[in-house]
Amino acid sequence: MTWPLFRVVVGLLFACHGLSSLFGVFGGSRGSGEPVPVGLWPGWYAALIQLVCGILVMLGLLTRPAAILASGSMAYAYFVVHQPDGLLPIENGGVNAALYAWIFLTVAAFGAGRWSLDDLIGRRRAAGTTATPEAAVAPTPASVTERV
Repeated sequence: MTWPLFRVVVGLLFACHGLSSLFGVFGGSRGSGEPVPVGLWPGWYAALIQLVCGILVMLGLLTRPAAILASGSMAYAYFVVHQPDGLLPIENGGVNAALYAWIFLTVAAFGAGRWSLDDLIGRRRAAGTTATPEAAVAPTPASVTERV
């Protein structure tokens, strides 16, 4: 029960960063109250990744690919935006980027877990492949000889 709750909270928080930057809600981009201009590299694309991947991870849908993309975008943010200002995250303001990069890498490794759309889809697929109608089952050799 802890893992799904962790995944949902992390996804929600990440999506909130994207909403903030894309639409100026929750204080906007870097607290300015203004959204990032559409198409501005890398801020607008990062915000789009945050929103989409955050929602996907929160729902547990395509969790592993979304988490890999989110982790990579946060690693990029750390090394390109924050790293030039200092070696350690506490010095360069990159604590959030570093934490999100490692958290999403962990989510990608462990997957969505229970209470996710990935799990629901997987269970339905498994139930669909094991529940074969009797008419579709090939006759066994014993049943063939009985009919002859």
